[in-house]
Amino acid sequence: MALTTMKNAKVPILGFAAFSGTGKTTLLTQLIPILKQKGLRIGLIKHSHHDFQIDQPGKDSFRLREAGASPVMLVSTHRRAIITEFQPIREPMLDEELLALDQSVLDLILVEGFKATYFPKIELHRPSLAKPLLYPDDTSIIAVASDSPLDIPSTLVQLDINQPELIADFIAQQFMRLT
Repeated sequence: MALTTMKNAKVPILGFAAFSGTGKTTLLTQLIPILKQKGLRIGLIKHSHHDFQIDQPGKDSFRLREAGASPVMLVSTHRRAIITEFQPIREPMLDEELLALDQSVLDLILVEGFKATYFPKIELHRPSLAKPLLYPDDTSIIAVASDSPLDIPSTLVQLDINQPELIADFIAQQFMRLT
């Protein structure tokens, strides 16, 4: 499955593409524990269209970043976060963001968003939302997960969006084997 053009991907990378409100995050929060139970070490990259704040106004890290430090690393006994300001402000490129992950401790990187980028993806689709399917315009989609049967080409795997265990089986048994 030589779909990825991500030169900085050292492990398999699989995206989840859908319109807002389809349930990407909900499905991922169900899939990740199942995949971990299967022995996979999972990393995740989520694309946000918002100017999010990881630190809070008034906190030392926020004040130091506002003063001009970039990157700012926060470290505790539990976790590490690195905040880097983009100057100039730019749209992130998935292949560049892969460089920020220590992929040596991962077996698989899941990606939420970056639906216009060419790499293997599972499309999530709910007909009740009345949005068009993405796969006709995105040849990197390898499967479609929906809550209703769809008339899709036999080259695509059809999955049930409400059966995360079966989606995890597809990822572990078919996608990981082919990458």
